[in-house]
Amino acid sequence: MHGLAINGGEQIAASSQHADGGNILPNDVVLNSTKEAKNLVDSAYLQTRNILKTRIKRESAKFQDTMAFFKQPVGKTRNVIRSADYLDVTLQIITEKLKITHPGPFNVSDVLTVEQNEIIAQLTGCAYQYLPKVCKPSPYRSITGECNNRKKPILGASNTGYRRLLMPEYEDGISLPRGWTQSRPINGFPLPLAREVSNDIVKFPSQSVTSDESRSVMFMQWGQWLDHDTDLSPDTPVRSTFFQGVDCEKSCMQAHPCFPLTIPLNDHRYVNGSECIPMIRSAPVCNLVTPVREQINVLTSYVDGSQVYGSDIKLATILRNNTNQLGLLAVNQQFTDNGFPFLPFSGNPNDPCAKTDELLGVPCFLAGDIRVSEQPMLTVFHTLFLREHNRIATELHKLNPSWSGEILYQETRKIIGSIQQKITYKDWLPLLLGDKMQKVLPRYKSYNEDEDPSVSNVFTIALRMGHTLIQPFIYRLTDSYLPYRPEPVVPLHKTFFATWMVVKKGGIDPLLRGMIANKAKLNRQDQMVVDDLRERLFQMMNHIGLDLAALNIQRGREHGLPGYNAWRRFCGLSAPRNLDELATVLGNRRLARSLIRLYGTPENIDIWVGGVSEPLVSGGRTGELLSCLIGDQLRRARDGDRLYYENPSTYSIAQRRSIEKVTLAHIICANTKIKQVPKNVFEVNEYPIDFIKCSDMPTLDLEPWKAVVTDSPCTLRIVHCT
Repeated sequence: MHGLAINGGEQIAASSQHADGGNILPNDVVLNSTKEAKNLVDSAYLQTRNILKTRIKRESAKFQDTMAFFKQPVGKTRNVIRSADYLDVTLQIITEKLKITHPGPFNVSDVLTVEQNEIIAQLTGCAYQYLPKVCKPSPYRSITGECNNRKKPILGASNTGYRRLLMPEYEDGISLPRGWTQSRPINGFPLPLAREVSNDIVKFPSQSVTSDESRSVMFMQWGQWLDHDTDLSPDTPVRSTFFQGVDCEKSCMQAHPCFPLTIPLNDHRYVNGSECIPMIRSAPVCNLVTPVREQINVLTSYVDGSQVYGSDIKLATILRNNTNQLGLLAVNQQFTDNGFPFLPFSGNPNDPCAKTDELLGVPCFLAGDIRVSEQPMLTVFHTLFLREHNRIATELHKLNPSWSGEILYQETRKIIGSIQQKITYKDWLPLLLGDKMQKVLPRYKSYNEDEDPSVSNVFTIALRMGHTLIQPFIYRLTDSYLPYRPEPVVPLHKTFFATWMVVKKGGIDPLLRGMIANKAKLNRQDQMVVDDLRERLFQMMNHIGLDLAALNIQRGREHGLPGYNAWRRFCGLSAPRNLDELATVLGNRRLARSLIRLYGTPENIDIWVGGVSEPLVSGGRTGELLSCLIGDQLRRARDGDRLYYENPSTYSIAQRRSIEKVTLAHIICANTKIKQVPKNVFEVNEYPIDFIKCSDMPTLDLEPWKAVVTDSPCTLRIVHCT
């Protein structure tokens, strides 16, 4: 480990012996190593922050600098990640010191005593993250997701580690990404470069895009909306290595936390080996059981509307309208959308969104998820549900004028989360999972407190199959569903972080119509991901456009996810052993041959590319393997959710019936100037034949929420009168 000072060697060499001949590590070495690690980490955090601050103040600041600055984890999340870094670096330092007396391979945790592991846990702050939670009685979800499960309050909570369905396959068994050493064989073959796989398997001429004849763009967009409700793996806050001082944004050197994507020799981007696609490793979470690295999920694992309200108490408070007691969310104070509100602005100086069109200078928005301004269609969904919250809260206030602002907020938040569950499980998932729905996600029976709803690590990669559904354009349409002039169609790569497109170019209505009336891209084995995502992702913000397909592959390796066949076995599916068997599974010999040429064996195929390569299941839009993995996650998130809307204890029968009637079309009609919509906005519909008037579509019936409220010392209790 270059640049790591090794102190305390004489103390280790002179230490007493275990019965088995091993050395006992003196406690002062443990204490000094922890202190050294904390200094290294604190210094690196401060240096990264100062560098980013300096860079974004310059007129020539690069977009990746401003993005890195504003996407730095904050608050509790930052402290949780910092503790994990303290722990990780402490163990690395001790490992280096122990090499003096332990020349062979060893597990550092096995060398430390129980007391020493406890000392490290306390000094790094990791021990305090796992203290028992005190759960107060409440009919509402906590913002953090804690206490949903009364037996294990931390299950599904924000700022916790992902769940492993299979043990990770790190190169060193602890933390090094799968394929970290490019020449090292796995199952007899080295892994191909992620960019090489993207070039050979995923790439296709964008002019050849095949549209989906039965799924709209809205279907694709709900997938991203769902993903942003359940999982977010932030980059580690440090942009350079703790020991070598390598800047991950400037260097192509591979050193933790830098895990750049090497450009293949035959790639058009190749320039004397000096170019790469930068990637920072995902932030870790404290692991007190083993030293094996686990990534942190900063969101709640539940389908609960956390992208609207946040998964952090401080953010949730900022998002509320604190000027009155009406239970409302804060709205934009500078602009409106034909009388409807926009999201509030983030309030950050040197805003990256403002730089996408410096003449207009529209800043980034603020919402429950930091990715709100990533692209306009996502911003539209955030805006829509902000409006729906305020609409419902206002109606509840009319029905129940005695309710406090807190009750109005919490009841509305509960309804919004339930609506998102209903739309996801009843309207969207059947169109995604098709005939496999009943097998992988059977009908709801009851809440199971023994079910772990935590997002599985593999789900964070599996749901990225949605990238294969994205068209290379964003569409805008008029009231009559005609092209919205002067720019009815905009290349996707020109819309990233372009908040001005929402505020200054007609609001959210043209974009909503574009999603409703245009077709999603169809994932085909010869047409996987468009070049706007594969060659030009965030190109306006980087000197080199990123490659989303290659990043998906590299991220799976970085998380230590096992290969394709391991997941096939997990799902009870056949595991192809050779070209013939892989060709049978894929129904495509040409594709199978290309994969074998790259990987050597089906065992090594990366989970993302293997998953999106499979033929679509009947009636669905994903292959058999990804149907299994996505279904597994959403079944656990539902059955392990004590407050899931179909749980009889969550709502009255009348309330549940009201929620069951809501569709995304209802919400669009109630919160925009759009006058005509199809009943099912996820399906392809022809205008005007398949459209109905919004005036003929009833809004959510809130009458069952008319109630008498009583306050008790321990909780808020609502007694429903109807």
